[in-house]
Amino acid sequence: MTFEEILPHLKAGKRIIREGWPGAELYVKLVDESTIDGKKLNPYFLINVEGEGYTMFTPTVCDLLADDWVIVD
Repeated sequence: MTFEEILPHLKAGKRIIREGWPGAELYVKLVDESTIDGKKLNPYFLINVEGEGYTMFTPTVCDLLADDWVIVD
C-alpha cells in the first residue's frame, strides 16, 4: 500500500510497517492528541524498534513515496 492508502488505517489505530525495512523496526503507530502539564500535545508518530523501544518517527520522502506499507494489526 502507499502511504496515502495506509494513513486512514493508521488514524484508526492500526499499526503499520514497511516491508522494505531491514527487520528491527516492529511497527509505526499514531499517538493521539493529549495534554502534558495542562498544555496541548499534538498527535505524533512513534516507531517501535526491537531492542530499543519507542522513538519519534518522521516519514522520509522515500517513506511517503513507497508502496510497500502493510498493516501489522
